[in-house]
Amino acid sequence: MSIEPVPEIAKEIFEDNLETAILYADKLAADSDTLGLLGPRELDKLWSRHILNSAVVAEKLNSGDNVADIGSGAGLPGIPMAIVRPDCRFTLVEPMERRSDWLKEIAKNLGLDNIRVFRARGEDLDPQFNVVTARAVASLPKLIRFAAPPLLPSGKILALKGAKAEQEIEEAKKLVKKFKLESFEVVYAGENSLEQPTKLVEVKKID
Repeated sequence: MSIEPVPEIAKEIFEDNLETAILYADKLAADSDTLGLLGPRELDKLWSRHILNSAVVAEKLNSGDNVADIGSGAGLPGIPMAIVRPDCRFTLVEPMERRSDWLKEIAKNLGLDNIRVFRARGEDLDPQFNVVTARAVASLPKLIRFAAPPLLPSGKILALKGAKAEQEIEEAKKLVKKFKLESFEVVYAGENSLEQPTKLVEVKKID
C-alpha cells in the first residue's frame, strides 16, 4: 500500500516543524504493521485522516497546558500536537509495553523534549492535567471513566469523535455528578485548514 504524499496544507499547520512531522509519518508507516498501530488500508490516508486530523487539535490548547493523551497507541493525537505546540507539555499514556517503548523511542528520535511516556491506564493517574485527549479509545461514557480522574478542577477532555458524538453525549450525561463535570459541547478544529475539520467532544470539569 502506498503512503499518502505530504499534503500542501501540512506546511501551514506544522510550519518550521514540518520535517519533524515527516520523520514521524515515515516511522509510523514503517512500524505500523508490526505493532498494529494503523491498518494497512490507512497508509494512503496517513496524513489527511490521522496526522493532520490530530495536529489541528493543538489549536484548542493554551500555552503552558499540561496534556495527557490517553490510550496514545500510535501517538495520535499526542505526537502531532506536541510537534505543533512546543509550548505545552504532553504525557502519552499507553498500557501496552511494546507500544509505550515505541513511543519513547519516537519522542527521543524526534527530539521532542515536551513529551514523556507513561505506561499505565488513564484511571491510574493522579489529578495533574488540565487537558486530556483521546482518539479512537472508547465511547464517551466509557472514556470519561478513565479520562476524568487525571483532570484537575476546571480541566477539559478533548475527545476526537465521529458521527455518533451527539448520541454519546446523551449517554454520558448520567456521569455528570459522579465525575464533577460541568458541560459537554461538540466543537471543531482545523476549520480554516482542513477539508474535513476534526470533530471533538469537549467535556469540562467543574472548577
